[in-house]
Amino acid sequence: MILKSLELSRFRNYARLRADFDPRVNLIYGENAQGKTNLLEAAAYLSSARSHRARYDREMIQTGADDSLLKAEVFARRRDFTLEARLSRGKSRQLFSNGLKLKTAGELSGILNTVLFCPEDLYLIREGGAARRRFLDSAICQLRPRYAQALGEYNRLYDHKTRILRDWPDNPSLLQTLDDFSLRMAQTGALVIHYRAHFVRRLLEQAPDIHRDFSGGREALGLQYQTVSSVPDPLAGAREILPRLLEHQQSHRQAELDARQCLSGPHKDDLLVTLDGLPAKTYGSQGQTRTAALSLKLAQREIFFQETGEWPVLLLDDVLSELDARRQAFVLNRIRGGQVFITCCEEEKLEGLEGGKAFRVEGGTIR
Repeated sequence: MILKSLELSRFRNYARLRADFDPRVNLIYGENAQGKTNLLEAAAYLSSARSHRARYDREMIQTGADDSLLKAEVFARRRDFTLEARLSRGKSRQLFSNGLKLKTAGELSGILNTVLFCPEDLYLIREGGAARRRFLDSAICQLRPRYAQALGEYNRLYDHKTRILRDWPDNPSLLQTLDDFSLRMAQTGALVIHYRAHFVRRLLEQAPDIHRDFSGGREALGLQYQTVSSVPDPLAGAREILPRLLEHQQSHRQAELDARQCLSGPHKDDLLVTLDGLPAKTYGSQGQTRTAALSLKLAQREIFFQETGEWPVLLLDDVLSELDARRQAFVLNRIRGGQVFITCCEEEKLEGLEGGKAFRVEGGTIR
């Protein structure tokens, strides 16, 4: 899986850009705030129509512009693809593959898979559950089109139900639609839980071994998917999970009305990470939690390879500078094979990586 070239128009600080990349290593260097991260954000967006930095697409459109274009030439599945994303302040985004308009972001699945690792991810274990949900969602959306569709629908229903619960005291007639939204949330939520549980199971097959090697055999990494308490087996089918979600919803209905917020559903899920049986978030040192976060990301990369037979494009956004020499060496040793993009402040020789291209970014231009 190779990102051959990237074209940007009016995206972030890039008025216009065209770059051709090496199929091995691409070193993107330059001072801070020049546009290095924007390049990686664009590549990641074309793999899942999601940004790790922007909640809304309009945030990525260049200041003063009304629209933005992202275009990539990709080699995957032994053929060439042209991917496009057209963003607009006044309209919904439009996604294209080889000139054909895509109905949903899930149709990008399997064309360009990326694994992005940025400095914020080093705190993945320390942060709240939302960060770990984003990690799961970003990975699964690239592998399972049905999950991307279900997650998008669940988030839309969640927003609607939140507004109903917030506004019902001033407009009691809104309660007439509450049960319908709750039912539909449970139906899509059952799919979300099912897919998340199965992905965590895949992580369990990879991450502990990676972490064991990373820590020199000194630590044992554990993972546990935490979801709605009434669901005894998240690995079960969506049909088996649905009645359990409805049961939980009903038991929390009055509490939701009183609190005026959604209290039941997979939007509260979490991934419990343990080290030697103890919660890493509470008991792990900074070095231990960073190692655990790296292990999860490298496990994600292995899962993508197993699923597709191709290495995903690895995007390392200024993360190596945040690691000590031992962790740097481990990461670089584990990412042999596949295409890699690495951003850093200065052009430097990274031991263990051979060949490739170096690009200097300055003020939204690249050479």
